[in-house]
Amino acid sequence: MRIAVVAESFLPQANGVTVTLLRLLEYLDVRGEDVLVLAPAPGRGEHAVAEYAGATVRRYRAVPLPGYAEMRLSNPRVRTLEEHLRYFGPDVVHLAAPFVLGWQAIGAAQSLGLPSVAVYQTEVPSYAKRYKVRQIEPLLWRRIEDIHKSATLSLAPSSYACNQLIDRGVHRVAVWPHGVDRDRFSPVHRDDALRATVARGDEVVVGYVGRLAREKQVEDLAVLQNLPGVRLVVVGDGPRRDQIMRALPDATFTGRLEGADLTRMMASLDVFVHTGEMDTFAQTIQEAQASGVPAVAPARGGPIDLIADGQNGFLFPPGDLAAMRRAVATLVADPVRRTMMGLAARESTAPRTWDAVNAEVTQHYANAIEFAARDRIASGGRPMRRRLITR
Repeated sequence: MRIAVVAESFLPQANGVTVTLLRLLEYLDVRGEDVLVLAPAPGRGEHAVAEYAGATVRRYRAVPLPGYAEMRLSNPRVRTLEEHLRYFGPDVVHLAAPFVLGWQAIGAAQSLGLPSVAVYQTEVPSYAKRYKVRQIEPLLWRRIEDIHKSATLSLAPSSYACNQLIDRGVHRVAVWPHGVDRDRFSPVHRDDALRATVARGDEVVVGYVGRLAREKQVEDLAVLQNLPGVRLVVVGDGPRRDQIMRALPDATFTGRLEGADLTRMMASLDVFVHTGEMDTFAQTIQEAQASGVPAVAPARGGPIDLIADGQNGFLFPPGDLAAMRRAVATLVADPVRRTMMGLAARESTAPRTWDAVNAEVTQHYANAIEFAARDRIASGGRPMRRRLITR
């Protein structure tokens, strides 16, 4: 199978969308599939990866998103994308978190009559509230709707995200969760020497791992600062690092960790707390669970599928920080329950290896190809089209 992957973000940018895409490319390479990646060009001075896991990477001129420089926006002409797709000749077009480049690509795919699979991974419209531009939220939702209604098939990483699309009139939707490397993230990596560098021996280590950005609501951890016997550890970096450090003066900040440093730190936590309410999946929760660490998170978005409340962690009502504090305090006060929940958390990740979830997407590709063939018959052989922003 020949697969064109249109990525709204790609290496060297490291985020949930990129990580998921890298694991998929590795899987497709092992299967012997032919893959072309279309992605925004990186910023000046950054290395533009031209090949990954056997896939050729084609770049398009991009500009940084104002206020979020790590995000690069690329808006090539639809005709340009048509030419590149026509030359490659894909059987299906995979759109990873489509919004700007993906919007143009879905138009190109339609013009060429190509089946498309659009993966909803980022709740972009809700970011408008956090970044104080609430007035554009309806426009952003309209873009999400238009993209996914235009795609042959849409995938969402959680039941919550899937229902978001269905509620907005997108009817061909399936759940495609993220996987986790259970060897890399494992309780065996717990490191007492590392713990000693961030906490005293008798302290319970409560941690957050992720980007330090407005939408992650990391400042909410302030309600945990005066819990007796707790050492709060924040792993990550981002544009709100300084503000968060002021809000959490007693916390230990490690900065961004990668590789073995990250897996050792994750396994060395006693409790993991996820504060953001806009994650369509929340991959760091799954990594904490694979590491044998119970998680506490808001009952919205991806955490709903990952956390069985009271079994492998706790869910709290979104915005109810007192409930979050009670959940963490319960785990801090009961080491036996914490251990049992950690074991259950580890076990809950067993069906969600990367190979298992990526095997699902190849079936989704086959379904999209079949759906597209049916659509052509239903439309009398004419490809369905939509109004395009640019040609």
